[in-house]
Amino acid sequence: MPNEIKFNNDYPDITESNKLYGRALSLIPSATQTLAKGPGQYVKGIAPKYLVKGKGSHVWDADGNEYLDYNMGIGPLSLGYAYEKVDEAIRKQLEEGITFSLMHPLEVEVAELINEIIPNAEAVRFSKTGADVTSAAVRLARAYTGRNKILCCGYHGWHDWYISVTDRNNGIPSEIQDLTFTFNYNDIRTVIDSIDSDVAAVILEPIVFEAPKDEYLIKLKNVCQKKGVLLIFDEMWTGFRLALGGAQEYFYIRPDLACYSKAVANGMPLSILTGRKDIMKLLEKEVFFFTTFGGEALSLAAAKATITELKEKNVPAYLSKQGAKLITSYNELAVKLDMPYTKCSGYNCRSIVSFDSSAGNPLEMKSLVQQEMIKHGILWSGFHNMSYSHTDEDILYTIRVYNEVLPVLKKAVEEKNIGKYLKGKPVEPVFRKTGNFNIKPKHKMAVAQ
Repeated sequence: MPNEIKFNNDYPDITESNKLYGRALSLIPSATQTLAKGPGQYVKGIAPKYLVKGKGSHVWDADGNEYLDYNMGIGPLSLGYAYEKVDEAIRKQLEEGITFSLMHPLEVEVAELINEIIPNAEAVRFSKTGADVTSAAVRLARAYTGRNKILCCGYHGWHDWYISVTDRNNGIPSEIQDLTFTFNYNDIRTVIDSIDSDVAAVILEPIVFEAPKDEYLIKLKNVCQKKGVLLIFDEMWTGFRLALGGAQEYFYIRPDLACYSKAVANGMPLSILTGRKDIMKLLEKEVFFFTTFGGEALSLAAAKATITELKEKNVPAYLSKQGAKLITSYNELAVKLDMPYTKCSGYNCRSIVSFDSSAGNPLEMKSLVQQEMIKHGILWSGFHNMSYSHTDEDILYTIRVYNEVLPVLKKAVEEKNIGKYLKGKPVEPVFRKTGNFNIKPKHKMAVAQ
């Protein structure tokens, strides 16, 4: 679609966003349902707070301002906003019904599609959110192995077994907190040293932004097999994006269980658990994992249409091509401007812009770049979450904007006064870590050797 962003000379008016925010503060804790979408991740006073419309790669806020979006719903919009073939499938199913008193044929049809494209999908189960299926995988692993402890690396949702490793673990009994431990990515020794006879599973995001080194994932698989521990891939971000079959297809490694959500239904709420049939068989009697909305038909119709498009259009290859342009251009510009304190890294389908503390406060640097990107009509929070709707024109425009914004950052750094350039309150620290995952509070790190 044509790029009609027009805010190149001033910051957007966010009056209506601020009015809505004021109403939310008295009723909604933190004012948001999703932390990554909340005002703490954007420059307060400059960034919009509410979006009301999306089409392709563009969104419109509550005040009517248009933006080119690189967050894409925090991941689910693999094809883009209001993608016609997916929306048509939803509309068609809506005419027939949403949720029924018996099972729906789409449950079978989508399961068959998943079985075809996900390497380890000998059996398939649906739910609604990523936390649902990661928690189901953990419960299955405990039931299958007869063990209790879990080793994790990455972000796996809000449920007790995982969130106990963070500093937001109030309300979780110590007995549960003492059963989950963390390890560092690309450090096989932290896994080996943490495994004892009571470890049921190792769960990790196969990649976040750092690439596996020295056959790390293969070594991890071998260690788990040797120790009788189940390997679980959390593929919320990698599934259907890194490759159609996710990281397990991309890296040729088949985990025992795998968890998917986000990209599979282009914005509709659906999560998927896949795995070995002998493990998943426990869901028939021994392990309880049922939910009223697991077979909700609108999301399944969206998934069927989305998967078909991802496959027929070879969307993962397109995401890689477009994302590579941004990574390369950003890093070439940083070198050209002699700005070694910022870089773009990760995988082409999803990359991150980072800032080195040697040049100043990283949060202030990120805030300044975000502020200036918003001035140019780009909704940006440090990531390039690529979609099939990010056009060549979008990419070229973004590169032009980086060429205008990075010199502003360079000047602020050289003056050693980044705060002077900020028009609002800086972004807050990110809750979801992108590295150094060995984060469990030290007094709770006792692991039997």
